[in-house]
Amino acid sequence: MIKGITVVESVVDGNEFARLKELFASLGFEAGKGWKDATGEGAAFVAPLGNLELVTGRIPAVPRILVEATQLDHLHAAVTKRVAETPDATLSEVAATHWNSRLFTLTVGSLEVGFWQSENPLHGVVPAVEGELSAEGMKFAVIATRWNTVITDRLLQGALDCLRRSGAAMSDIEVVRVPGAWEIPNAARTIAEAGKVDAIVTLGCLLRGETAHYEAIYTEVARGIGQSQQETGVPHAFGVLTCETLEQALDRAGLKAGNKGFEAASAAIEMVSLQRKLKGGV
Repeated sequence: MIKGITVVESVVDGNEFARLKELFASLGFEAGKGWKDATGEGAAFVAPLGNLELVTGRIPAVPRILVEATQLDHLHAAVTKRVAETPDATLSEVAATHWNSRLFTLTVGSLEVGFWQSENPLHGVVPAVEGELSAEGMKFAVIATRWNTVITDRLLQGALDCLRRSGAAMSDIEVVRVPGAWEIPNAARTIAEAGKVDAIVTLGCLLRGETAHYEAIYTEVARGIGQSQQETGVPHAFGVLTCETLEQALDRAGLKAGNKGFEAASAAIEMVSLQRKLKGGV
């Protein structure tokens, strides 16, 4: 089985060899296992990733050794300082390539090394499993409090808007009204255990100035919703606002800072989709 790949490059001059060792060490390469005996010396430099590329049809327009880097401009500045102290070394400017990247070339004696950085922001990123935002065929329960209806009605409107826009049928959406935020976890747990919905959207509003035990209520509501989700496996989207003033709550219910009911419903849709993918379904 393949474990790695090594490029062996001959350096004739001993002084040049010493300068290259110092240069590559200063650029951040990890020192590999070198060797030295009566016939010569080898210095190894290790990078996190290796790659062998074969080319046919045209002569490659890049150096034989290519080093992929991040923060290419900073690296170029660092190499520039080292080149000034290294005889027989030349350094090109950073230039764009035809393969959506930027590159500069360092030449020391007979050795030519290219340093490059991709311009694609997703280059080298491990593909992630993510949920889709299609609610077609999914069933939802939306729990909203009657307390602070001037806020929760707006949150409910945003959640329903998101679900309908994403493909959910009205017949697949059950709206449940509870007196206040304290009652949300109980209703959510009952619905989740019934097993009739794919996700639950919880909507409420707690204002600090309205109750002396604001923090105690919020803590228990959040804990109860989270516990219901973890123990039943049904996604619970959290849309319970905790605000200092009514003005802040209005802003987060659609006036200035988006509609948190819409955002919670969107999260519920995505989590249902993600669960199905992780379980090997559609």
